[in-house]
Amino acid sequence: MTGVVTFLSGPPSLGPLLALGALRSPFKRPRPGVAFPGTGDRLVLPELRVDLDRLAAYERVCGFPTGEDSLPLTYPHVLGFPLAMRIMSGRGFPLPLLGLVHTSIEITRHTALAATGSHELTVHIERLAAHRRGTEAVVVTELRDGGAVVWESTSTYLARHATEAAPAPREPEPGPLPVLDEWRLAADVGRRYGAASGDRNPIHLHPITARLFGFPRAIAHGMWTVARCLAAHGAPQSVRVRAEFRAPVLLPGTVAFAADGERFELRGTGEAGRVHVSGRVDPLTP
Repeated sequence: MTGVVTFLSGPPSLGPLLALGALRSPFKRPRPGVAFPGTGDRLVLPELRVDLDRLAAYERVCGFPTGEDSLPLTYPHVLGFPLAMRIMSGRGFPLPLLGLVHTSIEITRHTALAATGSHELTVHIERLAAHRRGTEAVVVTELRDGGAVVWESTSTYLARHATEAAPAPREPEPGPLPVLDEWRLAADVGRRYGAASGDRNPIHLHPITARLFGFPRAIAHGMWTVARCLAAHGAPQSVRVRAEFRAPVLLPGTVAFAADGERFELRGTGEAGRVHVSGRVDPLTP
């Protein structure tokens, strides 16, 4: 383990961090080859306890069963998000928080995660990586019990800017998955998820605030779409999940959930429905 380790007494307040990141964004100019001196520095919450009321609200809005002894597969991302925002809203982080797009996530759960008791949570920026559309920040979150990593994720966040990188060759798209269900999404999904997760980004809350950022209506949180898909798909106790966020989901709206074995996707309805999220669920081999 390299870098500076900073121990926190409690989770940071997400709202002020989002506001601070927004205020600093106009002064940050991402460009090819930009570096982050804090790469590898870790924020650690050594005695994290889950708020069971917020957990229940999260389970309800995402479609997970409530009252389970273990955490939903995606919930540790919610716990780690304020720590990630503390890093990415900081003065030294070179990418503007406004306009930063969550493009993918890989989650590995090694064992069931108790909803009660305490956990150790760690978040750090692993690296900045060149992308054909700009620069990506690679964010790693780890949850430990008894010193052992029981859950970990790697998220990529893209800041778009001019780049000289050659476009990567596009792999052939797999065939469409069979549709298993259609979901009518209410206009308040973003507000409900924001209340449960703490992520009250204005693009998710109301059409008026979403229009300020170029969206015709509010859009669903990307992590809500993945959580909703996994609640419907299911996952074994020891599992690796990979998901890509490919297009925003406008609220209100109707989407189709499709799956076939390990693969899943959320797409628009109809034959030519646009894919919003695609992913796969793979059990971990011993």
